[in-house]
Amino acid sequence: MALKDRLKEYEKCLKKFEEVLNIPENEFIRDSAIKRFELCFELGWKTLKDYLNEEGIFCRSPKNCLKEAFSIGLIDDEDEWLLILEDRNLSVHTYNEELAEDIYKRLSKHFKAMKTLLKRIKENI
Repeated sequence: MALKDRLKEYEKCLKKFEEVLNIPENEFIRDSAIKRFELCFELGWKTLKDYLNEEGIFCRSPKNCLKEAFSIGLIDDEDEWLLILEDRNLSVHTYNEELAEDIYKRLSKHFKAMKTLLKRIKENI
């Protein structure tokens, strides 16, 4: 998928993620928000990978791509992004109510970081 196409998909995904974050929480909304978060993370890191590849920087894993993005100033808060990665891994591979609640509480901050990444990539292409 071309970078511009992936970027459009990432932007659409973030809009849907934002919509669900603006709905009062219940179990269904929480789980929907976490699923949207997972989808946005996947599209986000793959968009980042495509962008970095076009810049001549090659990375294979989300963690490696995040570190490269931090090293060139595309993302400011490496720790936040590593927490986003950790939350994504936890949400995909384990499930319990307490974990879901903990992750849900961090989603607004994660969303802001993801939205900033979208903005910066758009500014640089």
